[in-house]
Amino acid sequence: MVRTEGPRSLYSGLVAGLQRQMSFASVRIGLYDSVKQFYTKGSDNVTIGCRLLAGSTTGAMAVVFAQPTDVVKVRLQAQTRSPGQARRYCSTIDAYKTIAKEEGIRGLWKGTAPNIARNAIVNCTELVTYDLFKDTLLKSTPLTGKTMAADGYNLPCHFVSAFGAGLCTTVTASPVDVVKTRYMNAALGQYSSVLNCAAAMMTKEGPLAFYKG
Repeated sequence: MVRTEGPRSLYSGLVAGLQRQMSFASVRIGLYDSVKQFYTKGSDNVTIGCRLLAGSTTGAMAVVFAQPTDVVKVRLQAQTRSPGQARRYCSTIDAYKTIAKEEGIRGLWKGTAPNIARNAIVNCTELVTYDLFKDTLLKSTPLTGKTMAADGYNLPCHFVSAFGAGLCTTVTASPVDVVKTRYMNAALGQYSSVLNCAAAMMTKEGPLAFYKG
């Protein structure tokens, strides 16, 4: 990419990515406590089920709100800057306008369903596997020390637990993530639905295509 398109190509879609992260995080994190309290009815006893439900709910709300920025980010990241080749979009604003003009307003929300599914999988897998890794480490290894974090666990324990949770989450969510990205970046009419996109990938490229990247 650097050789054929220049170093700036590594930052394609950065503006849309920042817009996506700011809008997504503001809803997902900003509403999390309020939604959690709604599910627990104000109780101090918060179960893992309530945390998962609250995280999935705010995640879904954030996806619906931020989906246009995600679509534009994916489109800008996928287009090439090769010399002599016309680019699909010349800027972030142009991408929003072009997609809305050519595909309608619904085009900006393309891939919302798999994006919500991906977010739910990420939320649930991260929380559950993190707790499982942490409990296992505390019971089976000497990863407890005098240098404690605010919640009573030491930093190596947090780091290893987070690494394991991140690994499990990436492997679990990758198929949905790949299908979501492929569907969002597809030309109008290329796939009739998300399931059609997944089926086409399986038929033409095999199961390893779902773990591309």
